[in-house]
Amino acid sequence: MTPQRRRQLLAFLERLGFGAGSGFLPDDPDSASAALEILDEALTHSSTGLPRHHDRLEFLGDAVLRLAAAEFLRRHHPTLSVGDTSSLRAQLVSDRWLSDLATAIALEPVLRLGPMAAGDRAGRSTVRAECCEALVGALYTMAGGEQGGVAAVRNWLAPHWERSVAELLADPLRHNWKSALQEWSQGQGLGLPVYTCRERSRAHGDPRRFACRVEAAGLSGEGQGGSRREAEQQAARAALAQLDLRPAREC
Repeated sequence: MTPQRRRQLLAFLERLGFGAGSGFLPDDPDSASAALEILDEALTHSSTGLPRHHDRLEFLGDAVLRLAAAEFLRRHHPTLSVGDTSSLRAQLVSDRWLSDLATAIALEPVLRLGPMAAGDRAGRSTVRAECCEALVGALYTMAGGEQGGVAAVRNWLAPHWERSVAELLADPLRHNWKSALQEWSQGQGLGLPVYTCRERSRAHGDPRRFACRVEAAGLSGEGQGGSRREAEQQAARAALAQLDLRPAREC
């Protein structure tokens, strides 16, 4: 690792709250260098073609993130039902949330990307989410793995999660507009909404890859999204906007 990259990673850890004085990095220089290599691996995208890249730590980070989110909700929102807890956790570990977190912590400037990923504007959100999940895996490993790694990740993410949970709890539909539209339609005795989707592009990560229209008992709505499900959700949201069921706040 070059001295410049080492300084960059140390500065990044400082911004995350894991800098000098936090006790996060080992005092031993060799051990500290090994820990920074793990971080560098997480922030090196597979598009670089380098042998050590983010994939394995992303896989680990996915499991750690789910466990940490479950522990966070159990500790901070113990009165929520299992269903509400599951719904909130799905939001707190989603690719959209991870991409937003990556933006909030200025992850992109420290990423090492290959030419294709660097030039793919449409797929940048996906890359941010992938490497942010790998970052979670790296921090878990650097903090001792099963010996305290989950707690370190949970404590780091807690303020970010708390803000997101507050917004989600203020939203009566919790962003699940498809279910809300279906419940309304069936409650009126009018059957299920009908969704018509088409793929507008085949670019991976394109936030407008799919376009969707929904018809439900005289209501209609259109939406776009990077996945079919996201486009359907946005179409349902547009349809619900014609009723008095709109979310109290938008995220």
